[in-house]
Amino acid sequence: MELVIRGVFMYLFLMVIVRVMGKRTMAQASTFDFVLLLTISQVTQQALVGMDYSLTGAVILIIVFVAVNVIFSVIKGKWSFFSKMMEGTSLILVDNGKMLPIRMKHSQVAEDDIMLAARSTHGLERVEEIKYAVLEKDGTISIIPYKSES
Repeated sequence: MELVIRGVFMYLFLMVIVRVMGKRTMAQASTFDFVLLLTISQVTQQALVGMDYSLTGAVILIIVFVAVNVIFSVIKGKWSFFSKMMEGTSLILVDNGKMLPIRMKHSQVAEDDIMLAARSTHGLERVEEIKYAVLEKDGTISIIPYKSES
């Protein structure tokens, strides 16, 4: 039973940590972020198994992680507030060609990140050419340009 409790606790703890790290961290992982995730995974493994290195223990933990994930999926499907709490919502960062600095700072998105997305997806060179830039739930930035008058 101890393995099940450890598994549920670590799943919930890791969900909170990933949520705190922010969307942009997960979408654009740097070398440092990668090393951090590797270290977290090693520490998590030690916290989960303790001294139990058995095959049975590993199977139990995998089943617990999958079960908790399925339960959260069902809960997110039934209650939208829970989904918003766990995954966040999309966030407009540029509105009609104007950057929204408070939102950008809060979501840890730099002007360069927005312009990179604008150049790579639409070939836009200036922020004034962007109608909306949206930070999606998965951490990517969607660019909606002004319609060209051709």
